[in-house]
Amino acid sequence: MSAAQFPILITGAGQRVGLYCAERLLDEGQAVIVSYRRERDSIMQLRERGAIALQADFSSEPGILAFIDQLKAQCQGLRAIVHNASQWLAETPGEEAQAFRQLFNVHMLAPYLINLHCSDLLLQSEHADIVHVSDDVVRKGSANRPAYCASKAGLESLTLSFAARLAPRIKVNSIAPALLMFNDSDDAAYRSKTLAKSALGIEPGPQAFYQSLRYLLDNPYVTGTTLTLNGGRHLK
Repeated sequence: MSAAQFPILITGAGQRVGLYCAERLLDEGQAVIVSYRRERDSIMQLRERGAIALQADFSSEPGILAFIDQLKAQCQGLRAIVHNASQWLAETPGEEAQAFRQLFNVHMLAPYLINLHCSDLLLQSEHADIVHVSDDVVRKGSANRPAYCASKAGLESLTLSFAARLAPRIKVNSIAPALLMFNDSDDAAYRSKTLAKSALGIEPGPQAFYQSLRYLLDNPYVTGTTLTLNGGRHLK
């Protein structure tokens, strides 16, 4: 496989933004590897289009390491790693520590171990990137979901550390989105309240995230940066 054909890995690409990015990259002729937690029709469709789909459980260290072994058996190099896998766990009374550990594993330990063990794959590519998907909530904290917010803040810290560690061969950046797309179950009142939180007041859709990802992949002079994608929420 030539360097130009090295795949881009997107974790958690079975739905929503991760799925959209995988589809767009495939549209452009880019080889893609995706991870997923459970089988979906979307994963089958990605496979039919030529993507390599690997089941992964990032909630524990053994699951993360097993995924890394699978990945290394599937490719000789990588063009980029997009750490999109995420969980939105409530911290229910009596189960806070369990939720914190799981969020830490998915949002921090998995990217940390994958970056450590797979940087040699990225070094096979002339241009190489790691992109961490954070969350705009890190900017101000969260009274309702402090464990989620803390784990995403830790991911942004890993961006700085790995950017310093892997320069100049591998660029490492974050994207921190706020609202990108509603769920079908979101009612009109929730949608109106959420849209009012930003200066631009729109639901931009997953293409806004893909444009940000494309910018980071294509720009040779950006590393150690968190790209905010929030429609001007910080202005309200």
